[in-house]
Amino acid sequence: MNLPTIAICNFIPDTADLREMAIRNGFSGVDWTFKVEDLPRSQAEESRLLEKISMLNGLEIRYHCAFNGVDAGDEDDRKADEAMEIFQKVCRVVSRLEGTYMTIHLGLGRKSPEGLSWERTVSSLAELVAYAKSLGIELCLENLASGWSSRPHLFEKLVRKSGAGITLDIGHARVCQAVRCRSFELEDFVTPNPGRVFNAHIYHEEIDDRHVPPECVENIRNRLDLLCALSCNWWVLELREEAPLMQTLKIVREYMENPENESKFV
Repeated sequence: MNLPTIAICNFIPDTADLREMAIRNGFSGVDWTFKVEDLPRSQAEESRLLEKISMLNGLEIRYHCAFNGVDAGDEDDRKADEAMEIFQKVCRVVSRLEGTYMTIHLGLGRKSPEGLSWERTVSSLAELVAYAKSLGIELCLENLASGWSSRPHLFEKLVRKSGAGITLDIGHARVCQAVRCRSFELEDFVTPNPGRVFNAHIYHEEIDDRHVPPECVENIRNRLDLLCALSCNWWVLELREEAPLMQTLKIVREYMENPENESKFV
């Protein structure tokens, strides 16, 4: 595979400062996270958002939707319809921003899938994937640390039945119950659909909703080997504080610059 794009999260509010930090430290992409409250509510707000993101010129941008409690598979008809409207709206916004990749979650912010319908989740996800595709967007599903998407056999079904792409979060995958109890291996999230892995979120593990950086290459070597084998070329260092971000960047670079790994990046 070619050298992956190493992306930074939009954790710095001032876009000019974000761009300056990214370029100064050798990042070549930005993974731009939306929360529901960030979505523009008028044409004027959308124009301001477009102008803000346009300041990231020279960097590739992909989009990430962190919508707590917003599920198009909700058993409540009204909540499900409202969720679908929100996701379709963000698809339109991303399309107008000329984005081509967008990551979503299922069950974000929930302790369990209680209150969600499996059948409605699958059908709504398939509908949303098709809607995004009509706008030129590859919609990707991220594996979480809990819920249906934390179980490799169910994650595989969601991806296969909906046609979604995959965003592999290697920190979530490490700590999910299915992997921790050895019912599954981490690679079981992706090996059934190896050609569908378009994005990766890189850090060591999630503890109490906090992303912890690796302390050394060995912490994440096997998972980076997996990403290379999958030819996943978008690596987001998903840390939103400067010190742990730079620590992770140092370790990822150490991995990439190791002569033993040269053959992986050709």
